[in-house]
Amino acid sequence: MIKVGIVGGTGYTGVELLRLLAAHPEVQLTAITSRKEDGMPVADMFPSLRGRVALAFSTPEKAKLNECDVVFFATPHGVAMAQAQELTAAGVKIIDLAADFRLQDIAEFEKWYGMPHSCPDLLKEAVYGLPEVNREKIKSARIIGLPGCYPTSMQLGFAPLLAQGQPLVNESALIADCKSGVSGAGRKAEVHTLLAEASDNFKAYGVKGHRHLPETVQGLQAIAGRKIGLTFVPHLVPMIRGIHSTLYASILPEARNTDFQALYEQHFEGEPFVDVMPFGSHPETRSVRASNMLRIALHRPGGGDLLVILVVEDNLVKGAAGQGVQCMNILFGLDERTGLMHIPVMP
Repeated sequence: MIKVGIVGGTGYTGVELLRLLAAHPEVQLTAITSRKEDGMPVADMFPSLRGRVALAFSTPEKAKLNECDVVFFATPHGVAMAQAQELTAAGVKIIDLAADFRLQDIAEFEKWYGMPHSCPDLLKEAVYGLPEVNREKIKSARIIGLPGCYPTSMQLGFAPLLAQGQPLVNESALIADCKSGVSGAGRKAEVHTLLAEASDNFKAYGVKGHRHLPETVQGLQAIAGRKIGLTFVPHLVPMIRGIHSTLYASILPEARNTDFQALYEQHFEGEPFVDVMPFGSHPETRSVRASNMLRIALHRPGGGDLLVILVVEDNLVKGAAGQGVQCMNILFGLDERTGLMHIPVMP
């Protein structure tokens, strides 16, 4: 059994990790930390876990995290890197759901997250936890920095186009028009996520720059092996879970006869959590709710030179906790589908 610790078990990604790991056949939940809720049974905070999780929250000092095989950090940015040296020295694997080990450029990290990086040496060896791109590297990693929810949808949506030897689309002018449910903002009290503010409303934000932009560009350029240009506009929609990303790419004249549907189907063939739907489909966020599945559909309006890629995922599962469990499965030599074959919740 894999002994698992969770640092920061009281947020939305923390409870999603608990939901998934409590039903995982190869996991022994060992510690769940929260300074504020020290001593409180997990099931008192999350009644959905009654009878499934018997642990109580404890402070990190009491949790004996260095006795775990792997520790998930479902915490604000900056927490994982503060504890990474001690845990890795004890042989503990780290899977961070925050941004501490995503950006390899320290200056970019400090610019977008407003804090110094405290362990640049460990950052250099960290593996970006997108299984469909970095599966082989994940197998031997000590530290995994999970992608953000938006970057997961954008990178997997554009990946088949960029992974070719020659450009098929105008890679300097990719566009991502993305919408997220309110849970993407985390489980904290902020005015813009109050019911009276977010409900019956729809808005863009971060248009002049969003911290997920440099992460996504870094990932897309690694896939392409060349520079790309991306315009990313996120939106907040009045739903709890889900991301819907509409991606746009202008097809180059020499690639007009490319069978893009076949290209995507071949690229993701055998991927257990990426569903390339029939050409012209309209995937819905509810078709992936509470599952680790990401669905993609292609459109070419009027048969013209604009390729439209629709991508949906659950921001808390494939966009966070589920992807973390998928990486854990790879890391410990399990079938990566283990504990993740949940059918999406409908309606």
